[in-house]
Amino acid sequence: MDFAVLWAFLIAFAVVAYVILDGFDLGTGILFPFLGRHENRDTAMNSVAPIWDGNETWLVLGGGGLFAVFPLAYAIIMPALYAPIIAMLLALIFRGVAFEYRFKTVRGRWMWDVSFFIGSLTAAFCQGIALGTLVQGIEVEGRAYAGGWFDWLTAFSLATGAAVVVGYALLGATWLVMKTEGDVHDIARRYAYVLAVGTLGAIGGVSLWMPFLQPEFYSRWFASLPQFMTVAWVPVLLVVVAISLFQSLATGKHHRPFLSALALFVLCFVGLGINFYPNIIPPDVTIWQAAAPESSLIFLLVGAAVLIPTILIYTGFAYWIFRGKVREGEGYH
Repeated sequence: MDFAVLWAFLIAFAVVAYVILDGFDLGTGILFPFLGRHENRDTAMNSVAPIWDGNETWLVLGGGGLFAVFPLAYAIIMPALYAPIIAMLLALIFRGVAFEYRFKTVRGRWMWDVSFFIGSLTAAFCQGIALGTLVQGIEVEGRAYAGGWFDWLTAFSLATGAAVVVGYALLGATWLVMKTEGDVHDIARRYAYVLAVGTLGAIGGVSLWMPFLQPEFYSRWFASLPQFMTVAWVPVLLVVVAISLFQSLATGKHHRPFLSALALFVLCFVGLGINFYPNIIPPDVTIWQAAAPESSLIFLLVGAAVLIPTILIYTGFAYWIFRGKVREGEGYH
């Protein structure tokens, strides 16, 4: 068994789980100023209040797993992304404080509304910048980061940051379509149409830009017709899911828009995986070069065999307990 590849899939799973789970509550925060009455914002916040902190478990697992299992990758990626990562963590702190303090005041509610919105927007944007920086390639010399302080600040990374903000807002809108009713539900459905168009446009733009960043990316998709046919199922499924999203919004479905939006994100990460493999840091650092010794991988795998199912069980239990619609005046707080 190739333990390095197995761990690469586990880390990828943790990252995808974080993006699709924490993405919708970040998206709810991004939509916060556009929900109208403060009662609507109460309802939106109550829809994610019981589960938002559990969603961020996957961020800890992904970051901690990268440090333990792929220490070379961690040592290269972190210096390249210090600024956006620190900004993201500070933004997540502001969001967490806003969750608790907003319900403790009336006069200062506006301040926590702003904190929740700015924290959500900044965290999403910084995650997109980090993704864009990794995709465009990190300069490595020997076994260390060889770039500058602002190599993360490029047109492509800013574009991916904006794309992630729009995509998370779509997840938030479809989440509110599923979890709320009345005024909040109707507002979220209207925004979901616009955000679906924006998200698909962003996916198309970034996807067409990406193959020209690295020769390996171009060869995976456009080198030859036989090669393209092996990966063509990804864009085909993307079109199918996009049709499902618009159709479900038009016919008044409650759950399918959210599931379709999640599927869009999963397919995008599959496309990224096709581009990256076997590298963990494009263009030169492979999974095997970055991996810890095999004895460490096996030792950590024993812990992961207990930890990951436990996280999945308590996450599923939390979603089951707090299933159903959140109505105005009701909720976790």
